[in-house]
Amino acid sequence: MNNHTAMYINRPARDIFEAFVDPAKIGKFWFSSSSARWEQGKTVTLRYNEYDAEGDIRIQKIEVDRRIEFRWGEGEEDHLVTISLTPSDSGRTLVEVTEEGFPEEGEDLIPMLVGNKEGWVYMLTCLKGYLEYGADLRAALAK
Repeated sequence: MNNHTAMYINRPARDIFEAFVDPAKIGKFWFSSSSARWEQGKTVTLRYNEYDAEGDIRIQKIEVDRRIEFRWGEGEEDHLVTISLTPSDSGRTLVEVTEEGFPEEGEDLIPMLVGNKEGWVYMLTCLKGYLEYGADLRAALAK
Protein backbone atom coordinates (compact mmCIF):
# COMPACT_ATOMS: atom_id res chain seq x y z
CA MET A 1 0.00 0.00 0.00
CA ASN A 2 1.22 3.52 -0.64
CA ASN A 3 0.55 7.09 0.42
CA HIS A 4 0.61 10.01 -2.06
CA THR A 5 0.91 13.75 -1.41
CA ALA A 6 1.30 16.60 -3.94
CA MET A 7 1.72 20.37 -3.90
CA TYR A 8 2.52 23.10 -6.42
CA ILE A 9 5.54 25.24 -5.62
CA ASN A 10 6.16 28.46 -7.51
CA ARG A 11 9.77 27.73 -8.37
CA PRO A 12 11.62 25.92 -11.16
CA ALA A 13 12.23 22.19 -10.72
CA ARG A 14 15.98 22.87 -10.48
CA ASP A 15 15.56 24.94 -7.29
CA ILE A 16 13.35 22.28 -5.70
CA PHE A 17 15.69 19.44 -6.64
CA GLU A 18 18.68 21.28 -5.16
CA ALA A 19 16.76 21.99 -1.94
CA PHE A 20 16.52 18.23 -1.37
CA VAL A 21 19.95 17.05 -2.48
CA ASP A 22 22.15 19.91 -1.20
CA PRO A 23 23.09 19.43 2.49
CA ALA A 24 23.32 23.22 2.94
CA LYS A 25 19.65 23.63 1.91
CA ILE A 26 17.73 20.70 3.40
CA GLY A 27 18.07 22.18 6.90
CA LYS A 28 16.00 25.16 5.77
CA PHE A 29 12.80 23.14 5.40
CA TRP A 30 13.01 19.47 6.46
CA PHE A 31 15.77 17.78 8.48
CA SER A 32 18.30 19.69 10.58
CA SER A 33 21.12 18.27 8.50
CA SER A 34 22.15 15.82 5.81
CA SER A 35 25.54 14.08 5.96
CA ALA A 36 26.22 14.35 2.22
CA ARG A 37 24.86 15.42 -1.13
CA TRP A 38 22.22 12.98 -2.32
CA GLU A 39 23.58 10.86 -5.16
CA GLN A 40 22.45 7.55 -6.59
CA GLY A 41 23.89 4.61 -4.67
CA LYS A 42 24.82 6.65 -1.57
CA THR A 43 23.62 6.15 1.98
CA VAL A 44 22.98 9.52 3.63
CA THR A 45 22.34 10.19 7.31
CA LEU A 46 19.56 12.67 8.06
CA ARG A 47 19.40 14.28 11.50
CA TYR A 48 16.62 15.96 13.49
CA ASN A 49 18.38 17.95 16.22
CA GLU A 50 15.05 18.91 17.82
CA TYR A 51 14.20 15.26 18.52
CA ASP A 52 17.78 14.00 18.99
CA ALA A 53 17.09 11.53 16.21
CA GLU A 54 18.74 10.45 13.00
CA GLY A 55 18.26 7.85 10.32
CA ASP A 56 19.81 6.67 7.11
CA ILE A 57 18.30 6.83 3.65
CA ARG A 58 19.58 4.76 0.76
CA ILE A 59 19.41 6.68 -2.52
CA GLN A 60 18.05 4.32 -5.17
CA LYS A 61 17.67 6.57 -8.19
CA ILE A 62 18.31 10.18 -9.14
CA GLU A 63 17.06 11.91 -12.27
CA VAL A 64 18.40 15.45 -11.99
CA ASP A 65 15.59 18.01 -11.66
CA ARG A 66 12.95 15.29 -12.13
CA ARG A 67 12.97 12.44 -9.63
CA ILE A 68 14.51 11.19 -6.40
CA GLU A 69 13.93 7.69 -5.04
CA PHE A 70 15.19 6.52 -1.67
CA ARG A 71 14.54 3.81 0.87
CA TRP A 72 14.34 4.34 4.59
CA GLY A 73 13.55 2.08 7.51
CA GLU A 74 14.49 -1.53 8.13
CA GLY A 75 12.72 -4.87 7.80
CA GLU A 76 8.94 -4.49 7.78
CA GLU A 77 9.39 -0.72 8.21
CA ASP A 78 11.40 -0.42 4.97
CA HIS A 79 9.65 2.04 2.64
CA LEU A 80 10.38 3.38 -0.83
CA VAL A 81 9.90 7.14 -1.20
CA THR A 82 9.64 8.75 -4.63
CA ILE A 83 9.78 12.52 -5.03
CA SER A 84 8.71 13.57 -8.53
CA LEU A 85 9.07 17.07 -9.98
CA THR A 86 6.86 18.09 -12.91
CA PRO A 87 7.41 21.63 -14.24
CA SER A 88 4.56 23.57 -15.80
CA ASP A 89 4.55 26.29 -18.45
CA SER A 90 3.62 28.84 -15.78
CA GLY A 91 6.96 28.40 -13.97
CA ARG A 92 5.59 26.46 -11.04
CA THR A 93 6.43 22.82 -10.33
CA LEU A 94 4.22 20.02 -9.11
CA VAL A 95 6.04 18.17 -6.32
CA GLU A 96 4.65 14.70 -5.66
CA VAL A 97 5.73 12.40 -2.85
CA THR A 98 4.74 8.75 -2.86
CA GLU A 99 5.73 6.42 -0.05
CA GLU A 100 5.30 2.68 -0.57
CA GLY A 101 5.65 -0.24 1.79
CA PHE A 102 2.76 0.07 4.23
CA PRO A 103 1.00 -3.12 5.33
CA GLU A 104 -2.23 -3.96 3.54
CA GLU A 105 -4.21 -4.26 6.77
CA GLY A 106 -4.02 -3.93 10.52
CA GLU A 107 -5.61 -1.94 13.31
CA ASP A 108 -2.85 0.69 13.17
CA LEU A 109 -3.01 1.15 9.38
CA ILE A 110 -5.32 4.19 9.22
CA PRO A 111 -3.54 6.18 11.96
CA MET A 112 -0.20 5.26 10.34
CA LEU A 113 -1.32 6.47 6.89
CA VAL A 114 -2.86 9.67 8.30
CA GLY A 115 0.29 10.45 10.30
CA ASN A 116 2.47 9.76 7.29
CA LYS A 117 0.35 12.01 5.08
CA GLU A 118 0.49 14.74 7.72
CA GLY A 119 4.30 14.54 7.71
CA TRP A 120 4.59 14.87 3.93
CA VAL A 121 2.08 17.75 3.78
CA TYR A 122 4.03 19.54 6.50
CA MET A 123 7.38 18.97 4.76
CA LEU A 124 5.98 20.27 1.44
CA THR A 125 4.48 23.30 3.21
CA CYS A 126 7.87 24.07 4.77
CA LEU A 127 9.55 23.62 1.35
CA LYS A 128 7.04 26.02 -0.23
CA GLY A 129 7.55 28.59 2.53
CA TYR A 130 11.33 28.36 2.22
CA LEU A 131 11.55 28.52 -1.59
CA GLU A 132 8.79 31.05 -2.23
CA TYR A 133 9.16 33.36 0.77
CA GLY A 134 12.43 32.54 2.54
CA ALA A 135 10.42 31.48 5.61
CA ASP A 136 11.78 28.95 8.10
CA LEU A 137 8.78 26.83 9.11
CA ARG A 138 10.59 23.60 9.93
CA ALA A 139 10.39 22.11 13.43
CA ALA A 140 7.32 24.22 14.25
CA LEU A 141 4.70 21.44 14.11
CA ALA A 142 3.39 20.44 17.55
CA LYS A 143 2.28 16.86 17.96
